Amino acid sequence: FIYVPKGVRAEVPLHLLFLSDATTEQTVSFPRVLVVAERESETTVIESYAAVGDGTHVTNAVVEVCVGEGARVTHYKVQTESERAFHIASTWADLGRDGVYDGTTITLGAQLSRHGISVRLDHPGAECWVDGLYLVGTGQHADTHSLIDHRQPHCISHQNYKGILDGKSRAVFNGRIFVHKDAQKTDARQSNKNLLLSNEARIDTKPQLEIFADDVKCAHGATVGQLEEEELFYLISRGLHNELARNLLTYGFAEELVEKIKIESIKTQLDEAILNRLHARLEV
Repeated sequence: FIYVPKGVRAEVPLHLLFLSDATTEQTVSFPRVLVVAERESETTVIESYAAVGDGTHVTNAVVEVCVGEGARVTHYKVQTESERAFHIASTWADLGRDGVYDGTTITLGAQLSRHGISVRLDHPGAECWVDGLYLVGTGQHADTHSLIDHRQPHCISHQNYKGILDGKSRAVFNGRIFVHKDAQKTDARQSNKNLLLSNEARIDTKPQLEIFADDVKCAHGATVGQLEEEELFYLISRGLHNELARNLLTYGFAEELVEKIKIESIKTQLDEAILNRLHARLEV
């Protein structure tokens, strides 16, 4: 339980590390976190999942975030569990008037991962920024299911998810924005972009808008593609070998979301994890 009193602005982020013992088979954990940020408060929460060992294990996590009037919660979720893990997680955010929720999810591990995120904008002036990056390879399956629920006028939501898929992997993005009839002056945007590094990789993407108000600005879209041959040729013609050129272009695709992270130690950790992962997969 994390409680931030009225008017308190936490200068140091709170880092929650959930470490699974995968040295033995079939372990299960059920972490649950409640974050309450009172009026005009501000805090940053880092939620990390990792494992010791490579045995089969299950994580079933729930995080609830209550953002008070004029409060701001920045939330990072980093999942690097073993590739024999099953990671199921739900994130719920409820925003007060002029409250801001800024969430970023990084998915690198687990054989099967599923993250459901639901944000309820139930007071005027609320804002949410919901971003994510999933990087999966052979044998991995990553699901993202989101609901951004606009219930009141003058609210903003921006959602930006990117996926990098290699080998025989699969990912699902199912994003839904729901704008109620009273939610006039809504500004809602949703984007899902995917990069396939293998002909066997598969992505199912389904961005959705349901709008029952008539004075709104809403947009959504999805793209699926591979590395551009012209860009690869350009880098190779400048002296880079093929693997390095592919790594640079792939990292460039992910960089937008990595650079969004404001905590240098976490950004450095993710830089190393992503680059190591790309190197390991692309040299196979």
